[in-house]
Amino acid sequence: MREILGRRLQRLRDRFQSLRPDQGQSGTSSALLDAALVCATTWQWPVLPGVGRSATDGSRCACPDPDCVVPGAHPFDPGLLAATTDPRMVAWWWTNRPTAPVLMATGGTAPCAVSLPAGAAARALVRLDALGMRLGPVVATPTRWSLLVAPYSLERLGELLYAKDHVPSSLRFHGEGGYLLMPPSAASSGGQVRWEREPRPQPRLQQRKQQQRQAQPQSTTEPQPRGAVDIWLPEVEAVVDALVEASSGAPGGGSRLAY
Repeated sequence: MREILGRRLQRLRDRFQSLRPDQGQSGTSSALLDAALVCATTWQWPVLPGVGRSATDGSRCACPDPDCVVPGAHPFDPGLLAATTDPRMVAWWWTNRPTAPVLMATGGTAPCAVSLPAGAAARALVRLDALGMRLGPVVATPTRWSLLVAPYSLERLGELLYAKDHVPSSLRFHGEGGYLLMPPSAASSGGQVRWEREPRPQPRLQQRKQQQRQAQPQSTTEPQPRGAVDIWLPEVEAVVDALVEASSGAPGGGSRLAY
């Protein structure tokens, strides 16, 4: 799969090379553009650039809030609604702001996510692996890990959490109207965002079933663009119990979630 992605990335680079005014981009800048293009074109996950850090003080956010709690790692201009899978727009953004972090807009047709403190997440993954659960991609920062799951509605999430006796406040849900910082962006807490578990394609049987549904005349599902790759994502119900249990021991994990 990596060889295939590499060939697609090279074609995308060649296609948009003329849009770059500076031919001497650093490796980090090129990696951010590559990551944004893979998300947008190969996986069909809408992305946009984060606000980034201040040009005069790298420890502060470039947004107007002097007390920003997630410096550099949130949308500002453009806003979240601008997230797109259009490769021309993606190339233009990172051509003009080559060091901008990559944000994925969660929900809709894109993955949702559940995040928790890094130590608790590592324990949860061990438990889920022991149960034989097939997990999807896991995005990791030095302080928090995010498990990507299939899209869910707020109503569905509310019913799921309402059935729990308690939900740790250290557990966070990234659904419709949310966003997630993607590799290889700089993390707001320092360090770099990375893949703890890299995205993997859907099993072939499920791909065939999806293609059959899309081929039905009455189907309203829009077919994927040529070259797009379906990434395996578990349902949120399959992982939430293990994440709730693991988060209960994290700092602040005993308090109830305010709905």
